[in-house]
Amino acid sequence: MEKDSFVKSVSRALKIMDILSNERHGMGVTEVAKQIGIHKSSAYRLLATLVEHGYVEQDEETERYKLGYKFLEMSSKLLDSIDLRKEAKPYLRELEQITNEVVHLVVYDQGEVIYIEKLDGNETLRMHSKVGKRAPMHCTAVGKAILAHLPKHVVADILDRKGLPPHTDYTITDRQMLFQELERVRQHGYALDLEENEYGIRCVAVPIFDHTKQVIAAVSVSGPTIRMTNERIEQLHAQMRKIGKQISERLGYR
Repeated sequence: MEKDSFVKSVSRALKIMDILSNERHGMGVTEVAKQIGIHKSSAYRLLATLVEHGYVEQDEETERYKLGYKFLEMSSKLLDSIDLRKEAKPYLRELEQITNEVVHLVVYDQGEVIYIEKLDGNETLRMHSKVGKRAPMHCTAVGKAILAHLPKHVVADILDRKGLPPHTDYTITDRQMLFQELERVRQHGYALDLEENEYGIRCVAVPIFDHTKQVIAAVSVSGPTIRMTNERIEQLHAQMRKIGKQISERLGYR
Protein backbone atom coordinates (compact mmCIF):
# COMPACT_ATOMS: atom_id res chain seq x y z
CA MET A 1 0.00 0.00 0.00
CA GLU A 2 2.87 2.33 0.82
CA LYS A 3 4.34 1.79 -2.63
CA ASP A 4 0.96 2.38 -4.28
CA SER A 5 0.54 5.60 -2.31
CA PHE A 6 3.99 6.81 -3.41
CA VAL A 7 3.26 6.04 -7.08
CA LYS A 8 -0.09 7.84 -6.82
CA SER A 9 1.60 10.92 -5.32
CA VAL A 10 4.19 10.98 -8.11
CA SER A 11 1.43 10.64 -10.70
CA ARG A 12 -0.49 13.53 -9.15
CA ALA A 13 2.62 15.70 -9.00
CA LEU A 14 3.26 15.07 -12.69
CA LYS A 15 -0.34 15.95 -13.52
CA ILE A 16 0.00 19.19 -11.57
CA MET A 17 3.11 20.17 -13.53
CA ASP A 18 1.34 19.27 -16.77
CA ILE A 19 -1.70 21.46 -16.10
CA LEU A 20 0.44 24.33 -14.81
CA SER A 21 2.43 24.25 -18.07
CA ASN A 22 -0.77 25.25 -19.90
CA GLU A 23 -1.65 28.13 -17.58
CA ARG A 24 0.39 31.21 -18.36
CA HIS A 25 -0.92 33.17 -15.38
CA GLY A 26 -0.77 30.28 -12.93
CA MET A 27 -3.46 28.59 -10.85
CA GLY A 28 -4.71 28.73 -7.30
CA VAL A 29 -4.57 25.70 -5.04
CA THR A 30 -8.36 25.24 -5.23
CA GLU A 31 -8.25 25.19 -9.05
CA VAL A 32 -5.41 22.66 -9.00
CA ALA A 33 -7.26 20.40 -6.55
CA LYS A 34 -10.41 20.52 -8.67
CA GLN A 35 -8.62 19.66 -11.92
CA ILE A 36 -6.66 16.79 -10.37
CA GLY A 37 -9.69 15.56 -8.43
CA ILE A 38 -8.13 15.61 -4.94
CA HIS A 39 -8.70 17.43 -1.65
CA LYS A 40 -7.36 20.96 -1.35
CA SER A 41 -5.08 19.92 1.52
CA SER A 42 -3.50 17.18 -0.61
CA ALA A 43 -3.00 19.59 -3.49
CA TYR A 44 -1.37 22.08 -1.14
CA ARG A 45 1.11 19.47 0.18
CA LEU A 46 2.06 18.42 -3.34
CA LEU A 47 2.50 22.01 -4.48
CA ALA A 48 4.58 22.84 -1.41
CA THR A 49 6.91 19.92 -2.18
CA LEU A 50 7.25 21.01 -5.81
CA VAL A 51 7.98 24.58 -4.71
CA GLU A 52 10.64 23.31 -2.32
CA HIS A 53 12.45 21.56 -5.17
CA GLY A 54 12.11 24.45 -7.62
CA TYR A 55 9.71 22.81 -10.07
CA VAL A 56 6.87 25.15 -9.11
CA GLU A 57 6.88 28.69 -7.73
CA GLN A 58 4.20 30.72 -5.98
CA ASP A 59 3.48 34.38 -6.62
CA GLU A 60 3.63 36.20 -3.27
CA GLU A 61 0.91 38.69 -4.24
CA THR A 62 -1.64 36.49 -6.01
CA GLU A 63 -0.67 33.22 -4.27
CA ARG A 64 -1.08 31.49 -7.64
CA TYR A 65 1.26 28.69 -8.68
CA LYS A 66 3.18 28.35 -11.94
CA LEU A 67 6.10 26.32 -13.26
CA GLY A 68 9.50 27.16 -11.80
CA TYR A 69 12.79 27.89 -13.50
CA LYS A 70 13.99 24.37 -12.72
CA PHE A 71 12.25 23.27 -15.92
CA LEU A 72 14.15 25.86 -17.94
CA GLU A 73 17.41 24.59 -16.48
CA MET A 74 16.51 20.97 -17.26
CA SER A 75 15.33 21.72 -20.79
CA SER A 76 18.53 23.67 -21.47
CA LYS A 77 20.62 20.68 -20.39
CA LEU A 78 18.51 18.36 -22.55
CA LEU A 79 18.87 20.58 -25.61
CA ASP A 80 22.62 20.87 -25.09
CA SER A 81 22.88 17.09 -25.06
CA ILE A 82 20.98 16.56 -28.32
CA ASP A 83 23.11 15.05 -31.09
CA LEU A 84 21.86 16.20 -34.50
CA ARG A 85 23.27 13.20 -36.39
CA LYS A 86 21.85 10.74 -33.88
CA GLU A 87 18.41 12.36 -33.86
CA ALA A 88 18.28 12.64 -37.65
CA LYS A 89 19.62 9.18 -38.53
CA PRO A 90 16.30 7.23 -38.33
CA TYR A 91 14.63 9.79 -40.59
CA LEU A 92 17.54 9.75 -43.04
CA ARG A 93 17.26 5.97 -43.23
CA GLU A 94 13.55 6.33 -43.88
CA LEU A 95 14.28 8.68 -46.77
CA GLU A 96 16.89 6.29 -48.13
CA GLN A 97 14.41 3.39 -48.04
CA ILE A 98 11.67 5.45 -49.69
CA THR A 99 13.85 6.84 -52.48
CA ASN A 100 16.81 4.43 -52.85
CA GLU A 101 18.81 7.58 -53.62
CA VAL A 102 21.68 9.40 -51.92
CA VAL A 103 20.62 11.23 -48.76
CA HIS A 104 22.68 14.05 -47.22
CA LEU A 105 22.60 15.84 -43.88
CA VAL A 106 24.54 19.13 -43.76
CA VAL A 107 25.10 21.89 -41.24
CA TYR A 108 25.72 25.58 -41.81
CA ASP A 109 29.17 26.95 -40.98
CA GLN A 110 30.76 30.27 -41.89
CA GLY A 111 28.96 30.82 -45.18
CA GLU A 112 29.19 27.21 -46.37
CA VAL A 113 27.59 23.84 -45.70
CA ILE A 114 29.43 20.84 -44.29
CA TYR A 115 28.30 17.29 -45.01
CA ILE A 116 27.99 15.47 -41.69
CA GLU A 117 26.09 12.39 -42.88
CA LYS A 118 25.66 10.60 -46.20
CA LEU A 119 23.60 7.51 -46.99
CA ASP A 120 24.32 6.06 -50.42
CA GLY A 121 20.98 4.42 -51.26
CA ASN A 122 20.68 1.34 -53.45
CA GLU A 123 20.99 3.01 -56.83
CA THR A 124 24.30 3.77 -58.52
CA LEU A 125 25.31 7.43 -58.30
CA ARG A 126 28.75 8.99 -58.25
CA MET A 127 28.90 12.36 -56.49
CA HIS A 128 31.67 14.63 -55.20
CA SER A 129 30.08 14.85 -51.76
CA LYS A 130 31.52 13.08 -48.72
CA VAL A 131 31.27 13.45 -44.97
CA GLY A 132 33.45 16.31 -43.75
CA LYS A 133 33.56 18.07 -47.10
CA ARG A 134 32.44 21.69 -47.49
CA ALA A 135 30.19 22.91 -50.29
CA PRO A 136 28.93 26.30 -51.51
CA MET A 137 25.44 27.47 -50.60
CA HIS A 138 24.21 29.30 -53.69
CA CYS A 139 24.28 26.28 -56.01
CA THR A 140 23.29 23.40 -53.73
CA ALA A 141 19.76 22.53 -52.62
CA VAL A 142 20.90 22.14 -49.01
CA GLY A 143 22.65 25.51 -49.16
CA LYS A 144 19.63 27.29 -50.59
CA ALA A 145 17.33 25.61 -48.04
CA ILE A 146 19.45 27.20 -45.30
CA LEU A 147 20.06 30.55 -47.02
CA ALA A 148 16.32 31.07 -47.46
CA HIS A 149 15.84 31.13 -43.69
CA LEU A 150 18.86 33.20 -42.66
CA PRO A 151 18.48 36.96 -42.02
CA LYS A 152 18.85 38.94 -45.25
CA HIS A 153 21.89 40.84 -43.98
CA VAL A 154 23.62 37.51 -43.24
CA VAL A 155 22.82 36.25 -46.75
CA ALA A 156 24.14 39.50 -48.24
CA ASP A 157 27.36 39.16 -46.24
CA ILE A 158 27.84 35.56 -47.44
CA LEU A 159 27.35 36.60 -51.06
CA ASP A 160 29.76 39.52 -50.61
CA ARG A 161 32.43 37.17 -49.25
CA LYS A 162 31.81 34.08 -51.37
CA GLY A 163 30.37 35.55 -54.56
CA LEU A 164 28.27 33.49 -56.98
CA PRO A 165 30.86 31.50 -58.95
CA PRO A 166 29.43 29.22 -61.67
CA HIS A 167 29.85 25.48 -61.08
CA THR A 168 27.86 24.51 -64.18
CA ASP A 169 26.01 26.37 -66.92
CA TYR A 170 22.89 26.14 -64.74
CA THR A 171 24.32 27.86 -61.64
CA ILE A 172 22.48 31.02 -60.60
CA THR A 173 25.11 33.76 -60.81
CA ASP A 174 22.83 36.81 -60.59
CA ARG A 175 22.19 38.06 -57.05
CA GLN A 176 18.65 39.28 -57.74
CA MET A 177 17.72 35.94 -59.32
CA LEU A 178 19.09 34.12 -56.30
CA PHE A 179 17.02 36.27 -53.92
CA GLN A 180 13.94 35.46 -56.01
CA GLU A 181 14.83 31.77 -55.78
CA LEU A 182 15.21 31.99 -51.99
CA GLU A 183 11.77 33.61 -51.75
CA ARG A 184 10.35 30.64 -53.67
CA VAL A 185 12.08 28.29 -51.21
CA ARG A 186 10.49 30.11 -48.25
CA GLN A 187 7.05 29.94 -49.83
CA HIS A 188 7.18 26.27 -50.83
CA GLY A 189 9.26 24.86 -47.97
CA TYR A 190 11.88 23.10 -50.08
CA ALA A 191 14.86 23.96 -52.29
CA LEU A 192 16.09 22.53 -55.58
CA ASP A 193 19.45 22.05 -57.26
CA LEU A 194 18.77 21.43 -60.94
CA GLU A 195 22.29 20.52 -62.13
CA GLU A 196 23.56 23.76 -60.59
CA ASN A 197 26.45 22.16 -58.68
CA GLU A 198 27.18 19.01 -60.71
CA TYR A 199 26.10 18.09 -64.22
CA GLY A 200 23.61 15.25 -64.33
CA ILE A 201 22.62 15.58 -60.66
CA ARG A 202 19.37 16.99 -59.29
CA CYS A 203 18.61 17.48 -55.59
CA VAL A 204 15.69 18.47 -53.39
CA ALA A 205 16.31 19.69 -49.82
CA VAL A 206 14.45 20.91 -46.74
CA PRO A 207 15.68 23.03 -43.81
CA ILE A 208 16.15 21.86 -40.19
CA PHE A 209 15.40 24.24 -37.30
CA ASP A 210 16.51 24.06 -33.66
CA HIS A 211 14.71 24.95 -30.42
CA THR A 212 15.44 28.66 -30.94
CA LYS A 213 13.67 28.50 -34.34
CA GLN A 214 16.99 29.14 -36.10
CA VAL A 215 17.88 27.21 -39.24
CA ILE A 216 20.96 25.08 -38.52
CA ALA A 217 20.96 22.26 -41.06
CA ALA A 218 19.33 20.74 -44.12
CA VAL A 219 18.48 17.31 -45.51
CA SER A 220 18.54 16.43 -49.20
CA VAL A 221 17.85 13.62 -51.64
CA SER A 222 20.07 13.53 -54.74
CA GLY A 223 19.77 11.52 -57.91
CA PRO A 224 20.58 11.55 -61.62
CA THR A 225 18.40 13.64 -63.91
CA ILE A 226 17.00 10.49 -65.52
CA ARG A 227 15.46 9.46 -62.17
CA MET A 228 14.95 12.84 -60.50
CA THR A 229 12.31 14.05 -62.94
CA ASN A 230 9.99 16.97 -62.23
CA GLU A 231 7.23 14.47 -61.48
CA ARG A 232 9.35 12.59 -58.96
CA ILE A 233 10.49 15.79 -57.25
CA GLU A 234 6.83 16.78 -56.98
CA GLN A 235 6.13 13.47 -55.24
CA LEU A 236 9.17 13.72 -52.96
CA HIS A 237 9.00 17.21 -51.52
CA ALA A 238 5.89 16.61 -49.38
CA GLN A 239 7.51 13.60 -47.71
CA MET A 240 10.73 15.55 -47.22
CA ARG A 241 8.95 18.53 -45.64
CA LYS A 242 7.36 16.08 -43.19
CA ILE A 243 10.73 14.56 -42.30
CA GLY A 244 12.34 17.98 -41.95
CA LYS A 245 9.60 18.93 -39.50
CA GLN A 246 10.06 15.68 -37.54
CA ILE A 247 13.82 16.18 -37.20
CA SER A 248 13.32 19.81 -36.19
CA GLU A 249 10.86 18.73 -33.50
CA ARG A 250 13.42 16.24 -32.17
CA LEU A 251 15.73 19.25 -31.72
CA GLY A 252 13.09 21.11 -29.72
CA TYR A 253 11.56 23.21 -32.53
CA ARG A 254 7.90 24.12 -32.06
